[in-house]
Amino acid sequence: MLALQFEGKQTMDSRVSTIHFLARRLGAWLLAVAVAYILASVTATQSVIARLTDMGLEVPFDDRLTMTLQDILGMANMFLPMVAFALLVAFMTAALLCRWLGHWRLPLYALAGATALVMIHVFLNLAFGLTPIAIARTGGGLALQGLAGAAGGVCYILLIRRQAVAEW
Repeated sequence: MLALQFEGKQTMDSRVSTIHFLARRLGAWLLAVAVAYILASVTATQSVIARLTDMGLEVPFDDRLTMTLQDILGMANMFLPMVAFALLVAFMTAALLCRWLGHWRLPLYALAGATALVMIHVFLNLAFGLTPIAIARTGGGLALQGLAGAAGGVCYILLIRRQAVAEW
């Protein structure tokens, strides 16, 4: 009877530990998605503003800030779910690769995040023949979108590492 109670408690502890593990990963993923999305949005907006400035229009700082915030909110319906899904697939792939290349964890997640954001634009162009976010129409702009994804990947792995260290 005592052995059965011990086994039941052990099962409960393992369930709590699994839920805790998944909740930490979910929180880190959500923050990584937010970082990548906000950076991608901001770079896209600032690229458009830079082109307006190149045409001779002056864009004051308060207008730049307003446009940036409006784009962050306005692109959330279309672009944010794409970023979330792309990073989910990319991070799952990176986690699988880390089983064999564990010492390359940080570069793998950074590369996964960068690849995820670049592939959003590539797939949209291949599937529909359009690039809805203007910055991704140039190589440099596409690289900036990739850097936003890489920042999300770095954010994710740093949060995961911090949580792992905090448990010790």
